[in-house]
Amino acid sequence: MKIALFSNEFPPHIYGGAGVHIDFLSQELAKLGEIEVRCFGEQSENNANMHIQGISACLNKMEEPSNSHIKMFHNLSRNVEMSQATPQADIIHCHTWYTHLAGVFTRELLQVPLILTTHSLETHRPWKVEQLGNGYFLSRWIEDTAYKTADGVIAVSEQMKQDVIEAYNVAPEKVTVIHNGIDPEFYQPTFDQSLLLEYGINPNIPFVLFVGRITRQKGISQLINAAKYFTPNCQVVLCAGAPDTPEIAAETEALISELQSQREGVILISEMLPREKIKVLYSHARVFACPSLYEPFGIINLEAMSCETPVVGSAVGGIPEIIVEGETGHLIPLESVSRTDFNPARPEEFQKQFAAKINIILENETLAIQMGKAGRKRVLEKFSWESIAKTTFNYYQEVINRFEKEKA
Repeated sequence: MKIALFSNEFPPHIYGGAGVHIDFLSQELAKLGEIEVRCFGEQSENNANMHIQGISACLNKMEEPSNSHIKMFHNLSRNVEMSQATPQADIIHCHTWYTHLAGVFTRELLQVPLILTTHSLETHRPWKVEQLGNGYFLSRWIEDTAYKTADGVIAVSEQMKQDVIEAYNVAPEKVTVIHNGIDPEFYQPTFDQSLLLEYGINPNIPFVLFVGRITRQKGISQLINAAKYFTPNCQVVLCAGAPDTPEIAAETEALISELQSQREGVILISEMLPREKIKVLYSHARVFACPSLYEPFGIINLEAMSCETPVVGSAVGGIPEIIVEGETGHLIPLESVSRTDFNPARPEEFQKQFAAKINIILENETLAIQMGKAGRKRVLEKFSWESIAKTTFNYYQEVINRFEKEKA
């Protein structure tokens, strides 16, 4: 089977969970079929059963500061070139709206089925208008068109299955749930105190860790405000970079500066660290914090759990399908969130509840160790990439068979 994988992110250009997903999925699928990766970038590589071709659109050479939509045109240009660079495939598998047009084009040109993996939905992320301007309304149209065209949809959680059915009126029988996965051989307890010292973290004081992009959906501002209620004898390590806009970057920087003026041990690592370093931070952390206000799955929680670190997360999206309350960490209820500014209905109550559960783990090392070991056990049992790739490959065959039957 020749599988065309379309993605914005692909190594070495990974900045979010979708990129991690396709990185590991492609490696495992290459053991089962012939993989043609088309991604945004300059990549050009031929491995056993995997051909990787980056797409750098010609429009990228055009800089028009007066055109607020130039980034969207860059994306559209890449989609055309991505489709042009895919002359053969038995199935097309797209990840995120950035490549959906390429998927639709290629489906029609090759007359083969199109599958979309639902990592998130644009219609649930209106704050992106800050990042894309009116291009956001085009991204929603692209996504809507793709879901109405797709022959199969993979949702990364049960919640995402319901979301895509409701948002785009997709027939339920076209949607299957295949969870994200993790490489437990890579993400395992890994310790290196010199790395902590490099970033100003005291190895003798427990710390709360956040890892993520500076974006409203990740809830970093909620965590910073919750940190005001953390027990005094702890550090707060914020590994946060790649802000969506200069405005949210400045807003977050101001909140962190205010917190640093109120307590010691608040450490900002503003670069997106390689995963070799991230797994060391996971392993040393007493507790990992995931205060997301929108999270279709939450692969980052699997990474922390695989490193034997308990997780306190918001009970939204796919997170409750990962964390087992009271066993591998804690889930914090989250009431309705404004879809315009991504704030909880009762932010202070959410922040205090979040801090209370964080403090339980901070103050009980024995409990933290117990939860951490339970978390890794759960990862090993439920979330290996090998089994996920096999399930995905079988779903490809199911969709191909259905597609060919309908054509006949």
